[in-house]
Amino acid sequence: MTDRLTAREIVALVADDATFAELPDPVREPTGSATSAGPTEPTGSAGSAPDGPLGWPGYDAARARAAERTGERESVVCGTALVEGVRAVLIAFEFGFLGGSLGERTGDRLVSAYAHARAHRLPVVPLVATGGSRMQEGMLALTQLQRVARESVLTREAGLPQIAVVRDPTTGGGWATLGAGADVVLALPGAQVGFAGSRVRPADADPAAYTAEAQAAAGAVDAVVPPEELRGTLGRWLRLLTRPSTTPAAPPKPLGTGADTGAGASTGTGPGPAPGPAGLPATGWDAVLRARSPERPRAGSYLDAYFTHRVAIDGDRCGGTDPQGMLCGFGDHEGRTVAYAAQTGTATRPAGYRTAARLIRLADRLGIPVLTLVDTPGAANDAEAERQGAGAAIADLFAAVAAARTPVTTLVVGEGGSGGALALAAPGNTWATPDSYFSVIAPELAAAILKRPPHEVESTADQLRVRPQDLVDLGVVRGVVGARDRTRDDG
Repeated sequence: MTDRLTAREIVALVADDATFAELPDPVREPTGSATSAGPTEPTGSAGSAPDGPLGWPGYDAARARAAERTGERESVVCGTALVEGVRAVLIAFEFGFLGGSLGERTGDRLVSAYAHARAHRLPVVPLVATGGSRMQEGMLALTQLQRVARESVLTREAGLPQIAVVRDPTTGGGWATLGAGADVVLALPGAQVGFAGSRVRPADADPAAYTAEAQAAAGAVDAVVPPEELRGTLGRWLRLLTRPSTTPAAPPKPLGTGADTGAGASTGTGPGPAPGPAGLPATGWDAVLRARSPERPRAGSYLDAYFTHRVAIDGDRCGGTDPQGMLCGFGDHEGRTVAYAAQTGTATRPAGYRTAARLIRLADRLGIPVLTLVDTPGAANDAEAERQGAGAAIADLFAAVAAARTPVTTLVVGEGGSGGALALAAPGNTWATPDSYFSVIAPELAAAILKRPPHEVESTADQLRVRPQDLVDLGVVRGVVGARDRTRDDG
């Protein structure tokens, strides 16, 4: 268990000094609705049913004790503040007030905070620490989750980012709405995070499964951030996610040497690759060898060269991650934000495709251009990948790219292995490096399907026309970066 910060303490931790301005409490009308201005009536005052809507014995007294102990009148404190210079709406839960539970008045405050964010075009940062819905208000408390979900959807549709920070503990409906429902989820180390709280989970349940670290491993949390780094990390996220742009991302410059890479990467049926005109591969097999060379720069090198700084999202929100196969996030390129989804040269797992689809949809909602880097021999095709829904994950990524309204730019930096690579490619705006190839199928597999002997693999590669210059001639890519004479006329 980590140290539990109060609502005011977590606000002070993330907000720039003297910038937090608390929002006015909404007024609860007799009909049960709430407006967004004016002071709330004190607990137990005229107009409030004694002991709450269920007449729960002692509820008024419990709220009074919570207010005296914490200095708060409800379980959330809402306001605006600058975070590293970016103004945002902060929603800070006070766990000391009835376990940070959600009741009707909590819901009123949350609705008012989200409405303020939309009215003033501000991102929303829930700082969550809650045990769930308030039992003393029964189903009226539980239905506040529907109100919160609605506000989150409206805010998402308005193109405003939501970045949650989950604290200790974040369980129940608070995790299932404000926490896990955010665009980006950061967590404090050691925090208890999970739908089931400590008193309701099975007695034999492994407590390690209900931690921030476990949720990160399962793809439900993007990063676990130490408290001393939280303001800086949150500020970087806010700056990057609040800079929309309609200009497509420029393809990165090629980093490979081209001509002298790939030695020893052949099937044993011929020498290493030879250079063609302008450093392009002379044959189809040369292109394959250069793309497969272990010395060729991979995604990390391209991203480091392209971005001044970047932050990563991790996880498909379905229980999986693919950190070895797909890198996703947002970065600063020449003063503006570009989202990225980059294959790393390995066979991409289903979780990698789902994470990329999540990234592209988020960038599309926020109006941020996307850069994708294609580099995979193909989608993972083992039995576990099939059990994890490889086909459905690839289909989802195809759909995300096809539906994107924000501009998507693709650079093929290495292997372009069949549909597992094409799913990440932008139709009409894909480029290639001299060290790449793109093929309907790997030459070895094509030869095997055609029942050709091994010595015909190289000639099969030529027939497939996989070289970057072939792809330009076929109209599959717009051009070869770094090769001025290999660009389509319409590029």
